[in-house]
Amino acid sequence: MIRLFRRVVLAPAMIALTVLVVTTLPLWVLLAALLSPLARGRLRPLRLLWILVLHLVLESLILIELFGLWIASGFGYFIRRPYFERIHYDIAQTYLSVFFREAKRVLHLEIVTVGPTPHAFPGHPLLVCCRHAGPGDSFTLMHALMNTYHREPRVVLKDTMAWDPAIDVLLSRLPNRFVDPTPKAGEDVESRITELATGLDENDAFVIFPEGGNFTEKRRERAIGKLRKLGREDMAVRAEGMRNVLAPRPGGFLAALDAAPEADVVLVAHTGLDHLMTVGDIWRELPMDKRLIMRWWRVPRDEIPADTEQRIDWLFDWWEEIDRWVEEHRPVELSPRRRS
Repeated sequence: MIRLFRRVVLAPAMIALTVLVVTTLPLWVLLAALLSPLARGRLRPLRLLWILVLHLVLESLILIELFGLWIASGFGYFIRRPYFERIHYDIAQTYLSVFFREAKRVLHLEIVTVGPTPHAFPGHPLLVCCRHAGPGDSFTLMHALMNTYHREPRVVLKDTMAWDPAIDVLLSRLPNRFVDPTPKAGEDVESRITELATGLDENDAFVIFPEGGNFTEKRRERAIGKLRKLGREDMAVRAEGMRNVLAPRPGGFLAALDAAPEADVVLVAHTGLDHLMTVGDIWRELPMDKRLIMRWWRVPRDEIPADTEQRIDWLFDWWEEIDRWVEEHRPVELSPRRRS
């Protein structure tokens, strides 16, 4: 019933909202111009307005195209065939390419990727473990995987992401899973992860966020408390030493490792897109005129321990390394002479 509501009500409402915003755009531009002198940052309201309008237009075009593909696929009967799957990946890749090109131009951002080059993973499926600090990091990671590393991601997403109509429809037609990070009794999230991570080919990348949610101080404290309740005082002490990340939940990662024994592991950290979880966060914190950094580490499969406890220690070791890296790398302000 909820999915039907999202498809039948939210998706058309998104298109209607886009039409309304575009047809009244001069009024929004005037309002943004009036607010610009009052807001922190150079022309911040006007620049945010452009990004919002761009997103609405792209999302509405995607929804219309997805509806057309549903009809062309025999009203969904053939929608999961390889031909249509490739088209859906192309749609996602095009959206990310256009959106990030414009976002970097309008917001004057440089996104620097440090680590292995795209040619460092020839013929190997990947398990990608990323720090989670808001939707912005998810989009940036997907953009890098698809447009730089030329991968077809399989993603484990928080189920609240499905309330975005385009994400709901597009990713539901591809090998992805929406999961509740706090599953109810009887729900087996790890089996769904196992199913998704099985059968990866040479251009696939299975993506998981081991923290299970965006970083907040309250979640950090809850994660530490949960470790203590489970009798893992050693892990709780280590989690207390990490100030920028949540303690990783190893269950999903371990399930993915077992399901994809041929895959190397890539770990990803980033700075600059932290805590962008609400409209207010975006208004206040969306970076402008900055250089953002993404750091990638590749670990060959034969360097990962086989024992479960050793794998948990290994994951915590890497999360401590990511915490240190985040602490040492913050967004860099671009000098005025470089601003356009």
